[in-house]
Amino acid sequence: MAALLGPALGARGQGISSRAVKPMPRGKPSGLPFNARFTDVASEAGLVAPVVYGGVDRKSYILETVGCGCAFLDYDNDGWLDIFLLSGTRLEGAPEGATNRLYKNNRDGTFTDVTAKAGLIRAGWAGAVAVADYNNDGFEDLFLTYWGQNVLYRNNGDGTFTDVTEKAGLIDKRTRWGAGCTFVDYNRDGHLDLFVSNYLEFDFKKIPKPGESSNCVWKGVPVNCGPRGLEPGRHSLYRNNGDGTFTDVSVPSGIAKARGSYGMTAVAADFDNDGWPDIYVACDSTPSFLFRNNRDGTFTDVGLESGVALNEDGMEQAGMGVAVGDFNLDGSLDIFKTHFADDTSVLYRNDGKGTFEDLTIRAGMGVETRFVGWGTGMADLDNNGLPDIFLVTGNVYPEVEARAPGYPFRTPRVVFRNLGSGKFEELIDQAGPGVAAPHSSRGCAFGDFDNDGDVDVLIVNMNEPPSLLRNDVTGGGHWLKVKLEGVKSNRSAIGARVTVRYGGKIQAQERLSQSSFYSANDPRLHFGLGDAAAAEIDVRWPNGVVEKIGKVAADRLLTIREGSGVVKADSKPGTDRTG
Repeated sequence: MAALLGPALGARGQGISSRAVKPMPRGKPSGLPFNARFTDVASEAGLVAPVVYGGVDRKSYILETVGCGCAFLDYDNDGWLDIFLLSGTRLEGAPEGATNRLYKNNRDGTFTDVTAKAGLIRAGWAGAVAVADYNNDGFEDLFLTYWGQNVLYRNNGDGTFTDVTEKAGLIDKRTRWGAGCTFVDYNRDGHLDLFVSNYLEFDFKKIPKPGESSNCVWKGVPVNCGPRGLEPGRHSLYRNNGDGTFTDVSVPSGIAKARGSYGMTAVAADFDNDGWPDIYVACDSTPSFLFRNNRDGTFTDVGLESGVALNEDGMEQAGMGVAVGDFNLDGSLDIFKTHFADDTSVLYRNDGKGTFEDLTIRAGMGVETRFVGWGTGMADLDNNGLPDIFLVTGNVYPEVEARAPGYPFRTPRVVFRNLGSGKFEELIDQAGPGVAAPHSSRGCAFGDFDNDGDVDVLIVNMNEPPSLLRNDVTGGGHWLKVKLEGVKSNRSAIGARVTVRYGGKIQAQERLSQSSFYSANDPRLHFGLGDAAAAEIDVRWPNGVVEKIGKVAADRLLTIREGSGVVKADSKPGTDRTG
C-alpha cells in the first residue's frame, strides 16, 4: 500500500486527493439545447426540517463530516414515491428534531411527515440506507447503517415499521462504523442477502485532535483527522436464511479477506455479464474493491485487475459515490465514481467482460476538479435517449473557507450532459437554479416523485433542509418506466437486468438496492427514448431466466411480473391507485 500512496500527499486530510491534478481546458460549448431544468421545490413540498449532522461552523471529528443518504421508495404501494431521509446528531447530544424522517407523498406535489406514526423516530449517526423486500411479503423494508448499531426495519404493510435487528440476527457486539450497504441475492436462491461496508475504526478516546498530525491538516488549516492514519473497517456479508434471519458469512465467502481500504458506497450488480451479482465498493483514499461472484458462495476481489480500484494513473482516489449505468449504450454496465477536490471524478467503461477502462479525460470530464463530489446518478435527465451524469458536491471542512476562499464549504451541483460518442459537457447554470444553488450536500436519490415521466432528484444537505429538485423536461422526448415483480426470484427483483432497444440504440439497467452515495433510487427503472415512440424489452431475472417482452409503446409505466410478462401498462403512472 505504501508504494501506492505516492509523493503528492502533502496536503493530507479527509478523503484527500492523491494527485492534485489541474483541470483540462474547457472547449467551446456545444450550443445544443438542454431540455431539462431543475427547480428546488422542497419548501413548498413540505420538506422543511434540517438534516442535522455534526457541527455547523467547525467539525472536530471525521464522524461529523461524512453525512448520510436518502431514499425514494413506495412504502405503502400506492404508486407514488415517498421520501426517507437519514440524519445525524451533534457531539453534545441529539437536539430537538434530530431524527430520520419518512414523508408520505400526498400525490399533489406535497409530502406529510409520518415518521412518528411509522415508528421510525431514531437519533444517532446514521449513514446509508438500502431498500428492498427482504422477506418477500410485497412491502419494501429498510436497512440502515450507523456508527454504532445498524438497524433493519420490517415494513408491516399497514404504514408502520418494526425494528427486527435483533430478531434477524444482525446485532453486532462491538461498535462499528457501518457505511455503504446493499441487498443482494448473491446465491440466487430467491432470498435477499445483505452486504455492509465498514468505513473505519472510530473511538472518540483514540482520535487525535485537529492539527495534531499531518493527517489533521488541509491547505494549512487544522482540521479533523482521517481517514489516513486510522484503521480501516472490515466488511461484512450476511446470508438470508429464508426465515427472517441472517447468518454472517463474511469469512467463508471471502469478503473478510479484503482489508486495508476505507469502504463507502456499495453497489451490487452484474459487472461481468455472467448472470451473477458482483459487489463494487467505492473506497476513500485507498483502492476500491470489486468483489467478483464466483458462483459458489464465495467472492474474489478483482478491483485491481479489472481496472476499477485506481485511476488510469495508477493512483487511489477518495471514492465516495457511485453511479451505475450504460452511458455508451452497448448493453453493459459502466461505473462513475465521485472524488475529492483537486481531482476528477472517474468514468470507467465496461468492455462487457468486467474489465474497465478509465475514460475520464477522453470523455471531457477532466474539466472539473474544484469540488468534493458525493451522491451521483447515471440517468437520462432530458429523455433524449442518452444517459447523463448528475452529482452533488460539498466540502467537508467548514472552517477552511475563511483562510482558503477557493475551497468554499457550499458548492453547486453538476450535470455532465451526454453528447453521444463517449463525450460529455459540464452544465451548471444551464441546468436550472436547483443545480446552480450552493449547498454542502451528501446523499442523493433519483426518481419521478410527481409521476410526470422525467427524473427528479432528492438531495441531503448538511445542517439544512433537503433539496427536492423537480425536473421539467421540454422538447417532447419519449420515455418508459419499468417496474419489476419477482416471483421465483426475490420479490423486489433486485439484480434483474432490463435491456431496452429503441431507435437503433440499446441500453441496459439493473434493479439496484443502493447506489449514489449511501442512497436508494426509484425502484422503477427509467429509460429516456428520444424520438422513439416504441421500444423492445428483455428482462433477465435474478435467477438467470430471460423473458422477452417484445415491442411496447412509449410514455408509460410497465409492470412486469416474472413469468407473466406485462401485467399493467399505465400511461399516467399513479392514477390507478390504492390506499
